[in-house]
Order: sequence, then C-alpha cells, then structure tokens
Amino acid sequence: QGQLVDSGGGLVQAGGSLRLSCTASGRTFSMYDYAWFRQAPGKEREFVTSINYSGTTTDYTESVKGRFTISRDNARNTVYLQMNSLKPEDTAVYYCAADRLARRTVLTRRPQEYGYWGQGTQVTVSS
Repeated sequence: QGQLVDSGGGLVQAGGSLRLSCTASGRTFSMYDYAWFRQAPGKEREFVTSINYSGTTTDYTESVKGRFTISRDNARNTVYLQMNSLKPEDTAVYYCAADRLARRTVLTRRPQEYGYWGQGTQVTVSS
C-alpha cells in the first residue's frame, strides 16, 4: 500500500513563495506519475499539476503556468511543488496524489486515476 505525506504549506503574502513536499512510501516511487490537486473552501477539488514517472513530462492547469513548478527526486521518493508569485486565489488545501497505474503512457488529470492521496497541506495567501 502506498502512503503519501504532504508538507510545506503555510501563510504567505501575495507575491510570495512556498515549496510543498510530498514523500512517498510503500511502492516503487520511480514507477508512478504524481500530481498535486487543491481544494478551496466551498469548491470542488481541482487538478493543479502532474509529473510523469521519469520526470521528463509535466502538465499544468492554465492558472498556474509560469508560476508553479513540479519536480521529483526519485532518490528521495519525494515530489515537490514550487509555488511563486502566489495570489489570494491560490488559497486552498493542497493534496499530493500518486497514480494507481505504473508507467502510464500519458499524464492524466482525472482524480479517479490517482489511487493514493496525502493528507493535505493548507496554503493561505493574504492580499
């Protein structure tokens, strides 16, 4: 069984930066794609970004392109989300997720394709 632990959230002013981390255990880390989703109060969980198992391909939702960067360190079993130029509308609980299938050929944004989830970390951006 895979387990994910999210960390790195906090309170930051608009324009600031945060780096989230997601450490995985229980499965061979390098075989799986990973993603970050977020959920703001009163809203549905939404896709933010994903990275393939080898770290060579990424996908970003339009609203974070140019501001957020996903990366992974397969030696440390960790996925990162570097968030720069943060805006109040980025305020949400951020969740790391691991693909349920190994070595998927195409990145997916569908949350039902991710079988393992972190506990979430709160990001609050003040104006």
